[in-house]
Amino acid sequence: MTDDDMRSGHAVVVGGGLAGVTAALQLADAGVRVTLLEGRPRLGGLAFSFRRGELTVDNGQHVYLRCCTAYRWFLDRVDGARLAPLQPRLDVPVLDVAHPRGPRLGRLRRTALPVPLHLAASLATYPHLSLAERAGVGRAALALGRLDPADPALDGIDFATWLGRHGQSQRAVDALWDLVGVATLNATAPNASMGLAAMVFKTGLLSEPGAADIGWAHVPLGELHDTLARKALDSAGVRTELSTRVRGISRAEQGRWQVDVDGERLEADAVVLAVPQRETHALLPEGALQDPDRLLDIGTAPILNVHVLYDRKVLRRPFFAALGTPVQWVFDRTEASGLKDGQYLALSQSAAEDEIDAPVAELRERYLPELERLLPGARDARVRDFFVTRERTATFAPTPGVGRLRPGARTRAPGLYLAGAWTATGWPATMESAVRSGFAAAGAALCTLGRRHEHPLKEAA
Repeated sequence: MTDDDMRSGHAVVVGGGLAGVTAALQLADAGVRVTLLEGRPRLGGLAFSFRRGELTVDNGQHVYLRCCTAYRWFLDRVDGARLAPLQPRLDVPVLDVAHPRGPRLGRLRRTALPVPLHLAASLATYPHLSLAERAGVGRAALALGRLDPADPALDGIDFATWLGRHGQSQRAVDALWDLVGVATLNATAPNASMGLAAMVFKTGLLSEPGAADIGWAHVPLGELHDTLARKALDSAGVRTELSTRVRGISRAEQGRWQVDVDGERLEADAVVLAVPQRETHALLPEGALQDPDRLLDIGTAPILNVHVLYDRKVLRRPFFAALGTPVQWVFDRTEASGLKDGQYLALSQSAAEDEIDAPVAELRERYLPELERLLPGARDARVRDFFVTRERTATFAPTPGVGRLRPGARTRAPGLYLAGAWTATGWPATMESAVRSGFAAAGAALCTLGRRHEHPLKEAA
């Protein structure tokens, strides 16, 4: 070991998703020597791309909001912000195809007025709710704004129960609360912790006027989370090893750590485990957590993505949400995928427990007619390709009580830290939560290593 190694310290980060890449960049930026180990042949975790013929396909549609300050930091850090721009102003088309008088298009959009007036005009004219339901939503939103999402009592009840106590009809839940909640929480209101729901709605809709403006990648996710991330890691001096599976982690002499991979044993002053909860449980040394089996009690929730290629343009908007149909959100991925002729639509289906294992033929029979109901142009179009991607463990399940199961970044073993969207970030399982967890783990490690460290987000420490 060289004198430079002794002065800088060495950190090993296990896992190359957003949490691990963030932790590695933060540690390297502070002058620590970093090795990043990833079992897959790419970076990006569960937000990645792959090739299918001439197309570059994202495994699922991922979006972020203007309030996602950590993920926006990540985009800036890897020089990718220009490739995943935000809307100038929130504008979500919502199409209801089950209305008695025929399909109706509504919009959820904001003005430049201060909170909560920024959504007042949109709510007042939202055609998918009655006048009384709109008024009730306004009252519930004001009540929600007074909650503290960190209150442990909120974690113990479900979102549907709270909505029911505040006079929300099933139609209001379907047409508004779950429209947003299912996409952000990956759970319907009865299966979502009120604490996490309060966090989503209070931060996204009631913190500042532009908080819920939507951004998404206009290029394949792999370009952001793999190609640009790898370039940033290389520039920061991080040693990145792909297709490298960690076999074990154990204590070494003088309080250091040993990380065993095939054919090599790495010694480190700090280790960040940035892998899913079950993999973390398998790698944790004895005594690292008081009750490690609680990690196994953090459930998972699936997301199904349906991909359809048409021989012509059938959708003129970049995306829309749907009501009165199994379809949830539809995005135009034509340009991002590299398709030169026709149109490529991606359907993002969250909380997909009932469909995640359905055969492709069954999903095709279900979803193509629904797209024809939603998009008249699809009725005369030819389907060139239909396929699905399935993430059976896409997120942790945000069920009531999950908050008490999510561990913080620090463990009981000095020098060993945890990261991942499933850790105690206060956020649901989003790209934002993953990056925040990377901040927390790197910050804790830098404190232990005696490194001065300033948190990149002003509002957090």
